Amino acid sequence: MSNDHNSLVSILALPGAAPLAARLAHTMQVEAGAVAYRDFPDAESYIRIDGDVAGRDVVIVGSLDRPNDKLLPLVFLADVARDLGARRVGLVAPYLAYMRQDTRFHAGEAITSRSFASVLSAHIDWLITVDPHLHRFASLQDVYSIPAMAIHASVELGRWIAEHVPAPLIIGPDEESRQWVDVIAATASAPSTVLSKVRRGDTDVVESIPNLEGHRSRTPVLVDDIISTGETMVAAIRHLREQATKEPVCVAVHAVFAGDAERAITDAGSSRIVTTNTILHSSNAIDLVPLLADAIQNPSGARRRLDDRG
Repeated sequence: MSNDHNSLVSILALPGAAPLAARLAHTMQVEAGAVAYRDFPDAESYIRIDGDVAGRDVVIVGSLDRPNDKLLPLVFLADVARDLGARRVGLVAPYLAYMRQDTRFHAGEAITSRSFASVLSAHIDWLITVDPHLHRFASLQDVYSIPAMAIHASVELGRWIAEHVPAPLIIGPDEESRQWVDVIAATASAPSTVLSKVRRGDTDVVESIPNLEGHRSRTPVLVDDIISTGETMVAAIRHLREQATKEPVCVAVHAVFAGDAERAITDAGSSRIVTTNTILHSSNAIDLVPLLADAIQNPSGARRRLDDRG
């Protein structure tokens, strides 16, 4: 995106995302537009864009954690931007919801990942997100009908670990994580291993950790794409403590923290919990705004770097 084109870009924030949108606009040197949100007495939404978006590329910014309260404002904002003459309307959702239910596990279930993708695809022109929780989908293009890019935070996690954790040992949650755990470990110049994990329910996780006898002098760093219930981290910490390792550091991309997850992880014995700023939380210590800005301004370059990482 050239400097001349920057003058034709407006960043608009979803509810609660104004700080992230402002930082992104500042990094990109583009305009951060103002949006007024309020509810009518009957709880219907009122939305107004304060500014001219005619002929502009509008970038809506906001993570979609706790998505049910955010979906309608997002749809209304995208639609009014288009009604007011926006050239294109894109969405930067650092955390993308409704990726869990990607098949019908039991008769009669809604495959909500496809339904959610269908709604978004009908109202926006493109999507950028960070480390979506892909399992049965090989990529976002398997479920979204619009251009959709998933960028990865593994290098940024590795850089933070290298700077803040002495002699780290990187530990991933399962075999599926090995590829991005290897990137984190290489960036941090650290050894790595992965757990054997069996999930029997939303809050029932069984894990086993390889023998770490040769790594007792190192600080375990548990890495994951998302902390939701915290059960994965808690189970891993307990196994680590059984092996008399140092207190582990827990590092994740998305700080969902359902219920008492944060306290459970701390009580289990983690020395620190660190996340990126895809979701606003007190544990945020890794800034992904430059990564997001680069993906918006140079999407082809971002795709090449993703291909290089495998």
